[in-house]
Amino acid sequence: MATVRVVHRQRALWRQCHRTAAIGICHLHTTTSSSSSHASSSKEHYKVLVLGGGSGGITMSARMKRRLGAENVAIVEPSEMHYYQPIWTLVGAGAKGVASSGRPTASVVPSGVKWVRSKVQEINPDTNTVRTGNGMEISYQYLIVALGLQLHYEKIKGLPEIEDWVKFKIGSNYSVLTVEKTWSALQNFKEGNAVFSFPNTPVKCAGAPQKIMYLTDAYLRKTGKRAKANIVYNTSLPVLFGVKKYADALWEIVKSRDMQVNLRQNLIEVRADKQEAVFENLDNPGETKVFEYEMLHVTPPMGPNPEVKGSLLADEAGWLDVNKETLQHNKYPNVFGIGDCTNLPTSKTAAAVAAQSSILDRTISKVLKNEKPDSKYDGYTSCPLVTNYNTVILAEFDYSGQPLETFPIDQSKERWTMYHMKADVMPHLYWHGLLK
Repeated sequence: MATVRVVHRQRALWRQCHRTAAIGICHLHTTTSSSSSHASSSKEHYKVLVLGGGSGGITMSARMKRRLGAENVAIVEPSEMHYYQPIWTLVGAGAKGVASSGRPTASVVPSGVKWVRSKVQEINPDTNTVRTGNGMEISYQYLIVALGLQLHYEKIKGLPEIEDWVKFKIGSNYSVLTVEKTWSALQNFKEGNAVFSFPNTPVKCAGAPQKIMYLTDAYLRKTGKRAKANIVYNTSLPVLFGVKKYADALWEIVKSRDMQVNLRQNLIEVRADKQEAVFENLDNPGETKVFEYEMLHVTPPMGPNPEVKGSLLADEAGWLDVNKETLQHNKYPNVFGIGDCTNLPTSKTAAAVAAQSSILDRTISKVLKNEKPDSKYDGYTSCPLVTNYNTVILAEFDYSGQPLETFPIDQSKERWTMYHMKADVMPHLYWHGLLK
């Protein structure tokens, strides 16, 4: 019964951000697409143009289709595959297969919505046009930017030159190309340091870098190798987690499981041939410390998408400059943003996208009627902190870092019901709910 109640309450939570209930993506439909052979003079116009086919882009495409009709909506996205990235934490620990995380983009773009299979080349909000990599120029009445962020593995010295991550026991749960390498490194672990990094940049799902640490600890205990392992978490942050209630609970886990946490340490170099990771002390720049490793999990530095950063839509740091309550652009009233590409001061998660989508839908509905937006996004985001192969601490909080919890229980406690929700319920809701 407890599981049923949890599922029911979580469904209700996601209903606030979507009429059908979820944090997800629609599927099983036909879609039209642009051909990459379009001439450079090719021009098209749409009432709403969506940039990006990730969680935010697909969700808003589906909402705009319902509001305005499919023929008035187009989405620009080059990738042939769409991934549910939150599950990669479990893929990296061997609890899920990577194939379960992806579906063809053609199966998630809402039927009838024009799919332009190309990269965004240039955004010009002054002329209400977007140029794509295949030579199209698309004009719009309203623009929704959902371009996500960019991973910067290349900013870690030595890492780009490493051709065989498996050989050197390196993994990263942040890319479909490297997530299975984490599982490889975990299985091949013999004895020594298992080192986990958190970069000195904004990141998506800020809990993920330590989730794999807890799962590594659990796996090594299960396989009888924990006594020969030293688990080290080096984070650039001055805290273990940004919300004190959950941070306190995580510190207890760290202490009880004999893990070493070093704050204000930023990974700057990997010396694969020696299996060494070099970290800089951010409180004393220039001071470095070398850690030998038997396994290394890299969380890459991240930054704004270059097409946003290079446009008039960016703030000084390169993120999409939107009103944090309405998600409307601060300078261009016919431009809106959602998800990781924005400068919203909240954690970048799929749950945040789900909450933002309902607010943005309401904002756009008001703008279409020449009315003032009245819904306000409170910064809600959620981070299911996986602490074992069967437990999760469900962190939910707002802009101010105050817990904003769904359930009438102490969510800072490890619970198997929350793990079930993370591993089984949420992916189902994602694929069959949010983006439909």
